[in-house]
Amino acid sequence: MQVTLYAEVDNALGGRWTSLRTDRREWLWRRADGARASVTLGVPFVDAGGLEECVPTVRGTPDHGDAWSRPWDETGVVCPEFVLRRRVESEDGAVVADYELTAEPGYRFVWAAHALLDVSPAAHLVAPEGTPVLVTDPEPVLREWPAGLSALGPDDGTATGAVLERGQIRVVDGDHRLDVRVECADQPVSIALWRNLRGWPEGEPYRSVGVEPMLGRTFDRDDLTRPAAIVPADGTVRWRLTFTAYEGGTGSTVR
Repeated sequence: MQVTLYAEVDNALGGRWTSLRTDRREWLWRRADGARASVTLGVPFVDAGGLEECVPTVRGTPDHGDAWSRPWDETGVVCPEFVLRRRVESEDGAVVADYELTAEPGYRFVWAAHALLDVSPAAHLVAPEGTPVLVTDPEPVLREWPAGLSALGPDDGTATGAVLERGQIRVVDGDHRLDVRVECADQPVSIALWRNLRGWPEGEPYRSVGVEPMLGRTFDRDDLTRPAAIVPADGTVRWRLTFTAYEGGTGSTVR
């Protein structure tokens, strides 16, 4: 059964999503780090959880992009190379975010909704078997889903990044399900995964699970071997992000 999902964002702190919840649970994981409230442009990424808007790259320079460390207004953020606008609304119980990026034609970028989820060790991911997935760590290798990535625990001391070459995935945690979808005409879409089961960072590892809808199919826009989003001749790219929550049932299939 579909249930109503609610979202909260903090425009003062990079447009960060601070909550994505139903009446019964919070889906976004948080990590206490006082440095997040005082970031300045160009600093290394502060991993405080929630959902961070990463654009024009995730890995590379600037670290996790140029938007997360800037204050936003109600409509979005202005960066030196682009303007990003976002509108978050509720539609039939789902949370829908519509985006618009304007930049010079030919501008190459990656966008990721860097969502870190609060899920149990029993949680798993559902996508069609055989979907191509680029496992990025420790060395890039193209495999087929599930590629050992569908289970999200228990902790085993590993940390794996991957890019699933489709725009939808389902997260199942007991009788709770979260469907994640990104849609964009004429641009490559994907779902990035960060399966950190206390394998990172070195010295003080912790558990964090990222399920991150993306434009592009690479973490680094400077990686010319992999598709990224390209601004067309009219200077504008528009896309939609949808989160839909359900309770009850097995949730074992996704189209």
